[in-house]
Amino acid sequence: MTLDDLRVFVAVCRAGSLSAVARDLACTQSAVSQHVRRLERETGFALLERHARGVVPTEAGRVLQSAAAEGIAGLDLALRQLRDLADGETGSVRIATGATTVRHFMAEAVVAFRRQHPNVSLEFRTENSSRGCFAALADSDLDLAWITVGAPVRGIEQRVVMELPWVLAVRAGDPLARRAYAEVDDLRDLRLIRLPPNSTSAAQLDTAFAEVGARPAFDTSVADWDTALLLAELGLGYAIVPAVPDLPVPGTEGPVRLVPLPALRPLAVGWAVRRWDALSPIARVFADMVAENPGCRPPR
Repeated sequence: MTLDDLRVFVAVCRAGSLSAVARDLACTQSAVSQHVRRLERETGFALLERHARGVVPTEAGRVLQSAAAEGIAGLDLALRQLRDLADGETGSVRIATGATTVRHFMAEAVVAFRRQHPNVSLEFRTENSSRGCFAALADSDLDLAWITVGAPVRGIEQRVVMELPWVLAVRAGDPLARRAYAEVDDLRDLRLIRLPPNSTSAAQLDTAFAEVGARPAFDTSVADWDTALLLAELGLGYAIVPAVPDLPVPGTEGPVRLVPLPALRPLAVGWAVRRWDALSPIARVFADMVAENPGCRPPR
């Protein structure tokens, strides 16, 4: 068997389709099948089962997929490290982020990093959720992913950089806007705007509410935090969002006020990597600069 055989097999297992992998690799479906058949001859097991909507790995296939994916990820990291050692202060740092992550958490660090390391490129890949960031990190040669820290993910290490308190976004003229903080009971009968469905942040907000015995009702959902703030500004509801850097703080001028919700457990955000000890030196420098940059501290 070859490394290409294993790469193709892992891709097929994740995509659930031979034809989809063939399109991604710009080859024929027959060529993809040949990689799988070669592995089946070498191992002596059937590795895929055909279903109406594609293929799924057999029990033996799942064993091989797990081992191959982990081995390929480690090998890719080693090759990247060798290239970085050869290049010195050149090369690149590849980061998966959410739609607004760079603006809220990394802007100052990106500027500082560029000044100190002008020959190193920064490559950002936008994903719609932490789950998407985990998948991108596992399936490619990305170095880092900025995520909402949550439950353990196989083959991924997570590191908390900061904890963001929850705030209630209300229009400036709303009676709640004059409050120093809001209680969970104040949310009863409010039209609440829900964070992105199925996102880690929404799940953790639900958990925070459950911890204090509350079950608020949401009648609107959005794709990102900034949209939730816009709807609150337009008077279309009340948004509960994490106090990310650069949000307006309570008491300042503007159309929106952020009222702290101290009863809710804060939201943890930070870095995800495949292995910290295998991270390239220059990628580690960037990760540390984001974590240490004073501009990424949430408003108080």
